[in-house]
Amino acid sequence: MPKIDPTARVADRARIADDVEIGPYCIIGPGAELRSGVRLLSHVNIDGITVVGQRTVIYPFASIGTPPQSFSYHGEPTRLVIGTDCCIRESVTMNTGTVQGVGVTEVGARGYFMPYSHVAHDCRIGSDVVFANDATLGGHCIIGDHVNIGGLAAVHQHTRIGAHALISGVTGVRGDVIPFGLAAGAFARLRGINVVGMRRRKFAPESIRAV
Repeated sequence: MPKIDPTARVADRARIADDVEIGPYCIIGPGAELRSGVRLLSHVNIDGITVVGQRTVIYPFASIGTPPQSFSYHGEPTRLVIGTDCCIRESVTMNTGTVQGVGVTEVGARGYFMPYSHVAHDCRIGSDVVFANDATLGGHCIIGDHVNIGGLAAVHQHTRIGAHALISGVTGVRGDVIPFGLAAGAFARLRGINVVGMRRRKFAPESIRAV
């Protein structure tokens, strides 16, 4: 049986795996699906049609699966799908999709989302990403695997960031960023290649030179 604190509120139609842990004062809506090993520490809000993948941990005051921040949204049954083994820290917000977009917001596996980071409607986020504090995506962004977005960075809607790219903190990203790119500046410019990230992931020197 799931371990549910008596102060939590879990809707009858919510689908909760047998080993899920739901801490104090969490609110789980009827469209939620919490898969095996999910842990909600406390004060977590899960709304909308939202799937939380296995072993994902969500920290206090995160609000997940809330409606998209789009004037085009009128209550349609859109979704949010979060992958396995993610860590979602305090006050993170993630919205469902829109029918004008792809209808679903997708977050890959093993993502680390630091406090106050935001994933907007219809975004598609790869696996093994890191969003630092207050990193913010506009709607319809596509973020590749192993992307690292620095604190207070903001990514314009419909922007694509390629795999293994690094976005520096306090950076406004207004255009696409190539895979392995390093983008920085008040309005981002490509400054080079993310060599540090490639070395940390043990890319061979010849691969780094090729990039």
